[in-house]
Amino acid sequence: MIVKNSKIVVLIVVGFFATHLGSAQEIKKDSVGPVSVKYGPKGFEFRTNDGKHLLHIQTRLQFRVATPNDQDPITLDDFSDDRSTVFKINRARLKVGGHAFEEWLKYYWEYELSGSKILDFRVMIEKWEWLNLKVGQWKVEFSNERRISSGEQEMVERSIINRPFTLDRQQGMELYGHLDGKGPLDFSYWAAILTGTGRGSTVNDDKNLMYFGRLQWNFWGEPLKFEGSDLEIHETPSAFVAFAAVTNRSPYTRFSAAGGGSLYGYEDGEAGQYRVNQTNWETAFKYRGFSWQTEFHHKQIIDKVDNDQSSKISGYYLQAGYLFHQSFEWWPKKLEMAFRYANYDPNLIIDEHEHEKTLAFNWFFKEHKNKLTFEVSHFDYLQVDTGLNSEWRFRIQWDISL
Repeated sequence: MIVKNSKIVVLIVVGFFATHLGSAQEIKKDSVGPVSVKYGPKGFEFRTNDGKHLLHIQTRLQFRVATPNDQDPITLDDFSDDRSTVFKINRARLKVGGHAFEEWLKYYWEYELSGSKILDFRVMIEKWEWLNLKVGQWKVEFSNERRISSGEQEMVERSIINRPFTLDRQQGMELYGHLDGKGPLDFSYWAAILTGTGRGSTVNDDKNLMYFGRLQWNFWGEPLKFEGSDLEIHETPSAFVAFAAVTNRSPYTRFSAAGGGSLYGYEDGEAGQYRVNQTNWETAFKYRGFSWQTEFHHKQIIDKVDNDQSSKISGYYLQAGYLFHQSFEWWPKKLEMAFRYANYDPNLIIDEHEHEKTLAFNWFFKEHKNKLTFEVSHFDYLQVDTGLNSEWRFRIQWDISL
């Protein structure tokens, strides 16, 4: 099935090229000029000389070795003596994007070859900096950690709080923009109406939609990209403080790249069973090779079937990375060291905590487009009945975009 679907995707891409090249021949007859081809940050780029059509295509592969396992521990059963070293192609992505007819009419889609699924497909109208429109399916900008591409993170993978709090990919429409007020009066915003049923779900389960909003204060006058590490070496500080909130009613208590799902301790729900309200405070900072990011999450789950029974969970992480060649001449310029601490409380009523401490080293052959990451993590799971359980994990990953 994977091979069959992959062939279909290849045919679609070939057809896409043929369409654009065919258009280029027509443009040439009108004396506009042929299509120019070059290799850029987003892969191979095909552009008409009038600038009205651009197509870029790129593949990304992620190879990973992990021991004693690759998954974050979620329950006590995950803290076991079972040893199963993993070697796998963790991600294999095909990315296609650009603009058509006008430079401000943009498009993008992303396909996971190893899992045979469409991850992103969206069209963006970005004519004005202060007001843009997006329709389709994409990763909601609820948290910086999740919004950063898996190929542009400082760590091998996201923290333990990503699973319970991410909104992941949703379908819908969004207004967003950058309000350039000069200096400290600089803000970015996002506001979306979404189906709230996860990736690949084209309809809502009831009459209740997902409503999302994010306000970001870029108090040094420059919005930071959704990207890990300070590879640009900011000569002036750049930072933001952001607040995001979402409300949704659906059968699900969590989301992932697979779509809607359930947190541990919750059953698969009925249509509209769970009202979920979430908030997130976060910060990010970059300056001269140093990068910082942190998030503080709170989530309320109300069971509408079980007499509005309510439960709350919370979590946070702190993460920092540094390119030490900015301070020490003997430190290799391509090497970054990063550290993360994460805490997850799966039940605020019961004294129960999960902790993650991770140390990572990145060697950038070509920035995030070609890098090798070594990571060591230590997990603690503290529960009233069973006490403390601990586990170490080691991972090596090579991420390359072609």
